[in-house]
Amino acid sequence: MNKIHPDILAFPDAESFKNIVADTLKMAIAKGATQVEAGLSVSQGLSIAARMREVETIEHQQDNGLGISVYFGQHKGSASTSNLNPEAIRKTVEAACNIAKYTSEDPCAGLADKDLIATEFKALDLYHPWHISPEAAIELALECESAALDFDPRIVNSEGASVDISAGVSVYGNTHGFLQAQHKTRHSLSCSVIGEADGSMQRDYWYDISRNASHLATAKAIGEKAADRTVKRLGARKLKTRSAPVMFVPEVARSIIGHFTSAISGSAQYRKASFLLDAVGSQIFPEFMQLIESPFEKQSLGSANFDSEGVAIKAASLVTDGVIQNYLLDSYAARKLNLKSTGHGSGIHNLTLNNTGKSFNQCLKTMHTGLLVTELMGQGANTVTGDYSRGAAGFWVENGEILYPVEEITIAANLKDMFMGISEVGNDIDKLSNIRTGSILIDNMTIAGSD
Repeated sequence: MNKIHPDILAFPDAESFKNIVADTLKMAIAKGATQVEAGLSVSQGLSIAARMREVETIEHQQDNGLGISVYFGQHKGSASTSNLNPEAIRKTVEAACNIAKYTSEDPCAGLADKDLIATEFKALDLYHPWHISPEAAIELALECESAALDFDPRIVNSEGASVDISAGVSVYGNTHGFLQAQHKTRHSLSCSVIGEADGSMQRDYWYDISRNASHLATAKAIGEKAADRTVKRLGARKLKTRSAPVMFVPEVARSIIGHFTSAISGSAQYRKASFLLDAVGSQIFPEFMQLIESPFEKQSLGSANFDSEGVAIKAASLVTDGVIQNYLLDSYAARKLNLKSTGHGSGIHNLTLNNTGKSFNQCLKTMHTGLLVTELMGQGANTVTGDYSRGAAGFWVENGEILYPVEEITIAANLKDMFMGISEVGNDIDKLSNIRTGSILIDNMTIAGSD
């Protein structure tokens, strides 16, 4: 990758942003608010897109945002602004206070409990600005796409390659005395191309994301992998309707775990809109399964010391030996359920599913005959009922070997059956998301194709 240089982003010292938040809290208290919280974020970035060996777009981004919530007793008002000058902030505070006058009293409204607020802060190493000129970023995008276009003559078109660079600082403060800043960076490189053979066309992609650009895969490797994935999908066939084992590659397997986390979220629980209602203490996965949150990993995408309410985040087990241990609660949901916040006001943090020690190819051997899913389409997962039905594409496998690509199929089951039907989790773990898992093999699903 290109050389990483010192910070080029024109951020003032974090103290100046902390002062803005502190002043905002004071303004609201002066207007009679009994509790106040405010969050400020400032980010800068560069996005480069190249398509068919030419530059398509160059975008510089700079975003500012300040949001404030005030509580007059248990009447809440919220307002936000992208203008950080004192007069704009004053008007935003006034707007939030005026809104609070008209909202109904909510016994669950208010700041997080003071005894849950974070007081210790680990060094997480999340800030690695990438000093790369637009010209160098353009060359990187062109190199990535060219590697894909030159990979195989069957690659005939491109949806483009992109380089995205982002750095920012966020500050959260409340009237419990909490006031902390976080600096973060996030950089990515991606490519998507189209292949054609015998009159049929397919597309596929690949990408990489990191806090630190020096850890990204090379442009050539990403382009070639996007092209290789595309070429392998050419000549896709349809399947006849059947039941069979289904294996999900890591980048789509994480959506299975995502449906679980949605179902155990506090909002789904107190709204009684979950197929896992009141499920803490219930076994819903096989006994070998563990789901662990590791929020303090250095440079990881989901690492943090505190959530969006300032609540201390802790390493935790969501699932132990297949049994649900906790819901994912912010303060409001916790009060609705007569529980305590679990520090999930901003979601999960590096949630990792343990693997069964087998490689991708070994998992295919275990499956023997079935469907390997590499792409999912549609939004056919109902977390109220657990019914699952999604369009899919991938490969048909026999005797543990990939035979041919398949398309225009639908896979269906109930999520509870899918969870209990997990028989293998590969060691090919994908870390490009806040949910990290290897390939997941489910012992039986309905595959709807042509009759």
